[in-house]
Parts: sequence; structure tokens; C-alpha cells
Amino acid sequence: QVQLVESGGGLVQPGGSLRLSCAASVNIFSMYNMNWYRQAPGRGREWVAVITTSGRVNYADSVKGRFTVSRDNAENTVYLQMTSLKPEDTAVYYCNVVRAGTNYWGKGTLVTVSS
Repeated sequence: QVQLVESGGGLVQPGGSLRLSCAASVNIFSMYNMNWYRQAPGRGREWVAVITTSGRVNYADSVKGRFTVSRDNAENTVYLQMTSLKPEDTAVYYCNVVRAGTNYWGKGTLVTVSS
């Protein structure tokens, strides 16, 4: 069983920065691609970024150039560094891993961008 726990969310002003963390209960990030998603109030879940097992990264157009995903395999943790935050980045952020056809999700961490 894989457990994912996100942290690092909070209230930040527009233009500010936050770093989210996703800790896994097992050493999984070195073996599987890891995704970040977000869900804004009243909207569906949106894919944000991926980091592959080889370290390749890709981002949604809406966050490209502002968000950076990274991984620490020794700590079983993946990070999402968010800069130049905008009000439209307000959402609950989730990390996700697909293993053997099963989606694993954390409970999410809330990011609110507001002045």
C-alpha cells in the first residue's frame, strides 16, 4: 500500500512563492513517474506537472516557467516549487503515482493566492 502525504500549502500573496512536498510511505518515486495535480473550487482536477523516473519533467502550459518539480529519492519526497503565484493558482494540490494500474493520491494541500 502506498501512502502519499502532501504539505506546504498556505496563504500567499500574488507574486509570492511556496514549496509543496509530497512524502511517500515507500520508496516509489525512483521506480514510477510522479504527478502533481490541482483542483480549484468548483472545477475539475487538472494535471500540473510530472517528473519521470529518469528525471525528465513536463508542465502544464499554465504553470510553465513558474513551477519546478524535483525529487529526492533518498527521502522518498517530491517537491513542487511554485513562484510568481497568481490568484488562479488557488487550488488543492495533490500528488499522484500510478503503480500497477492503480492510482494513488494524497489528501491534498490547499494553496490560496490572495491579497
